[in-house]
Amino acid sequence: MPRMTVTGSIDPLLSVCLEKGECIYAERNAMVSMDAALALTGRAKGGLFSALSRKILNDESFFQQKIEAVDGPGEVLLTPTLPGDVAILETGEHQYMIADGSYLASTESVELSAKTQGLGRALLGNSGGFFVLCTEGAGQVAVSGFGSMRAIDLDGSRSVYVDNGHLAAWDAALDYELAVNTSKQGFFGKIFHSQTSGEGIVLKFTGRGRIYVCSRNRGGFVDWLFSQMPQEKAVKNE
Repeated sequence: MPRMTVTGSIDPLLSVCLEKGECIYAERNAMVSMDAALALTGRAKGGLFSALSRKILNDESFFQQKIEAVDGPGEVLLTPTLPGDVAILETGEHQYMIADGSYLASTESVELSAKTQGLGRALLGNSGGFFVLCTEGAGQVAVSGFGSMRAIDLDGSRSVYVDNGHLAAWDAALDYELAVNTSKQGFFGKIFHSQTSGEGIVLKFTGRGRIYVCSRNRGGFVDWLFSQMPQEKAVKNE
């Protein structure tokens, strides 16, 4: 099986070593470098319907990079679009849900399918819309997070709130629901503190499994970036 390792401590690369005949799939534009013994092609993994599901329902690339060791063993280096950590998930006994934009690469034995989630989670949870990517099969999946990434393990004895903008992936066996921040007050008190704290809607996870969170919020960063553009500043100063 291909051997995935994360190399580097700041803005790391994903290294994948392949034996002849092995292949992996990666998100479009992920390849940084690869040995000449490897071949890179664009493929719609899983067929037309699966590729359309990833593109239309999850805003992932229709075509993925297929990297195959054709002439002999070799190594390929991959990187996500946004700067940040990379984590390698082992699938089989556990399957994972992957937030939009977090998928980086996977071994050939892993399939990605679109799984529906409730209306409230889709509209307010910001965890991937009506459909989220879910892994199937046994193998490895590499996910990326904007900024540094940390795993949170739940053993069933506690719950944890996650700001949905910082969510990268989570165990499919976990239960999650929308919550209006973490205030212990009544509904209107929660709404008030939601607005004053800036946290808004969060996700409450319970059960047994692992959650991957990242230090940076992609949506918040984009909002800040646009606010620094000259035309935006000009409007604010008028």
